[in-house]
Amino acid sequence: MKDQCVGCSGGNKEGVLVEDAAVETLFHSAILHMFHCETTVAKTGKEAVDLFLEGKKFDIVLCEKEMPVMNGLEAVEKIRAIGETDVKIVGVSVDCNAMEAFMSAGADVFVPKPITLDVLSPIIQEIINKKNNAMV
Repeated sequence: MKDQCVGCSGGNKEGVLVEDAAVETLFHSAILHMFHCETTVAKTGKEAVDLFLEGKKFDIVLCEKEMPVMNGLEAVEKIRAIGETDVKIVGVSVDCNAMEAFMSAGADVFVPKPITLDVLSPIIQEIINKKNNAMV
């Protein structure tokens, strides 16, 4: 499912939200929209990996740990294994002990749930700045 941000400026930013809980999907998508990110939702880790295998490119991945079919840790490992090194991968979980596992799998950052705008904002702003500098 892809949700287009209308009236975006500063270049398109693409995000994939790997989350199977509907309420959290809506909340996290809203945060990404605040930063003018087009958001694609993957309800399993496998769906997220398949998006990359299809050649899709993303600036950010928000990846939940506990997912059906393929968990978030496996998805992060596979995304990195196929050579996706430019995408910022943010591991998210209610399990605060998951940070080490996500970092070992290849995530750039770990954010415990519930995710707040204050925590996610600087991460997304870093991606925006990097993308804007690349356009210059």
